[in-house]
Amino acid sequence: MVFQPQLKILISRDEIAKAVNRLAREIERDYQDMQPLLVSVLRGSFMFTADLIRQIDLTLELDFIRLSSYGTARESSGKVRIAQGVKTPVKGRDILIVEDIVDTGITISFLLDYLKSKQPASLKVCTLTDKPSRRRVPVPIDYCGFTVPNKFIVGYGLDLNQKLRNLPDIYTLEN
Repeated sequence: MVFQPQLKILISRDEIAKAVNRLAREIERDYQDMQPLLVSVLRGSFMFTADLIRQIDLTLELDFIRLSSYGTARESSGKVRIAQGVKTPVKGRDILIVEDIVDTGITISFLLDYLKSKQPASLKVCTLTDKPSRRRVPVPIDYCGFTVPNKFIVGYGLDLNQKLRNLPDIYTLEN
């Protein structure tokens, strides 16, 4: 049986492109004369990160980290683990975390604490989507593309059980 979820468009690819461009301009302004290290949180943020770095006119570096707190569920387990760590040295660097969604805040809080322990010069968060209605842990968000409602969203890197990441728009899951 083929997986056929009921989807409703929430954010179009054109709206995403405009937000990515706006965020790139904000990052350029704030990191002028710096060479930031962008840390992309896998797997969900890979599409956002790819589009974002192509828009940023700065010398920068890119690394990846893979964290897990969901497994195959729709709800966070609340326990975060590092599945793949950052390889680039962080100490003394200006770090910008690139995330697809900040939901409960548990994962990003864990990542902020992890990276702070490595003594960066600065540490900021850029997220494509923010779902503050689900926040369980307060976290700073320095750059935000969209605030989204308390619905499960998929597409543009966001997934349901590793599916639907390839959709070019962001949808709400209606079933």
